[in-house]
Amino acid sequence: MSAAVTRHATVVTVVTAVHAPSARFLPQAWASLCEQELPGGARWEWVIQEDGTTDEVRPYVPEDPRVVFHQGRPGGPGVARTIALAHARGAYVKVLDADDRLTPGALARDLAVLQARPDLGWTTCRVLDLLPDGSTAGFPGDPDEGPLERGTVLRHWRANDFRPPVHPATLCVRRELLTALGGWMALPASEDTGLLLALDAVSRGWFSAAAGLLYRKWEGQVTGQSSHTDPAERTARAAVAEDRARALADLGWTYPAP
Repeated sequence: MSAAVTRHATVVTVVTAVHAPSARFLPQAWASLCEQELPGGARWEWVIQEDGTTDEVRPYVPEDPRVVFHQGRPGGPGVARTIALAHARGAYVKVLDADDRLTPGALARDLAVLQARPDLGWTTCRVLDLLPDGSTAGFPGDPDEGPLERGTVLRHWRANDFRPPVHPATLCVRRELLTALGGWMALPASEDTGLLLALDAVSRGWFSAAAGLLYRKWEGQVTGQSSHTDPAERTARAAVAEDRARALADLGWTYPAP
């Protein structure tokens, strides 16, 4: 599919980066997508991009005409998600990590906000941790439901040890805005937080207080590895992400254009 393909305002493209260790969770992610009901003829498509070219992921990809699977040389989840955009037909892009699950109604809430509010560029929502025993746990300190003004995410992130007030794994964003910002950051981790900070710098967002994502906690997840919390790398990632966000804000470009 070429980059010139027509984008459909009633299609939500769900983008998933996957590598071999997390592939076994794809059927559960797919099941959560099948539970989504979208209004007014809207529909979803699922673009799965393997971060690599192994033989270990394809067996877990569902046989569903709404699902597209591609592979590519490994470059991390940000690279995988960004190159997956070449196959995205929707005007809206929803993130779904391979090991996570959407809750019923999550896509409908995202779509309703973005279609009703052209002044908003992106949405996020409440997250519940999905624990190994099947139970869930919430987080304290979520913002109130409603719009997130420009700069809100950066200020909170800066004041709270590089922790944003909303979870980037719940992001739903207008595709034109996502591509204008270059997709996900070219970082070894926190590439989704870097994108969230860039979005916050140029556009207003929205937080839904309804839980829209079950965030799986398991022994193999990338964010649980020691390399993810290496102090020197974490500081460097944060510095680059903050510099980008501040530069965007200082340039004065906003979405939508005045």
